[in-house]
Amino acid sequence: MKNTLFKAAIESGKILKENFEGSFNIESKDVISNLVTEIDKKSEKKIIDIIKSDFPLHNVLSEEVGAIDKDSDVKWIIDPIDGTINYAHAIPLCCISIGIEEKGEVIMGIVYNPFSGETFYAEKGKGATLNDKKITVSSENEVSKSLLVTGFPYSSDKNPTKQLDVFTKIVSSDIPIRRLGSAALDICWTACGRFDGFWEYNLNPWDVAGGYIIHEEAGGKLTNFSGKDFNLYGKEILATNGLIHEQVLELIQSV
Repeated sequence: MKNTLFKAAIESGKILKENFEGSFNIESKDVISNLVTEIDKKSEKKIIDIIKSDFPLHNVLSEEVGAIDKDSDVKWIIDPIDGTINYAHAIPLCCISIGIEEKGEVIMGIVYNPFSGETFYAEKGKGATLNDKKITVSSENEVSKSLLVTGFPYSSDKNPTKQLDVFTKIVSSDIPIRRLGSAALDICWTACGRFDGFWEYNLNPWDVAGGYIIHEEAGGKLTNFSGKDFNLYGKEILATNGLIHEQVLELIQSV
């Protein structure tokens, strides 16, 4: 499956590069800022075609086409462009994210940014890599000295966990925060130690499936905002180096 995973990511990455800064159709989904482009759809089709060619009986869950169920124990979870708004505005902070779930457990994942050439990859029990070099989370143990990253829901009414209030709380504590616009890259950049922690609400499985296994295999910790085990199909994610996890949880829960 690893060869198919890499082939799907690289071939779809070519589509993103070929059409970058070009003219293509852009539509809005549920809200005006939640975009889908024709390049998302072309990238998605390429990925699914490659998977179907090698594993025709495997299940697929992808952002644009939804679920393709084949009654298999294996599911490919696909985001053909994570960071579509960035891509639509010719900002090269976007990626292809693919996770492979078997019997309810993510066993392999890839996050590929074709513009930077960075390929994050992990397999269950075998560690995580960036361009074939092993990566680990940071060693920072004080949240006050940390660099965090986050994102926000597309719709302002989807704020049950007071995401904006949490953001304000952390910023007012003089802790620097970045927003890249790609949850998959946020998780991977935390996995390789560029960031010390990432949190976000209202994500979907395809946003985090690839990055989840990479972060876990890099030695990071993932939970929901209550501190319970992370659920790929839940809506809350806190991913940190583990050392500052409880400190960030305390900030989130204090709002």
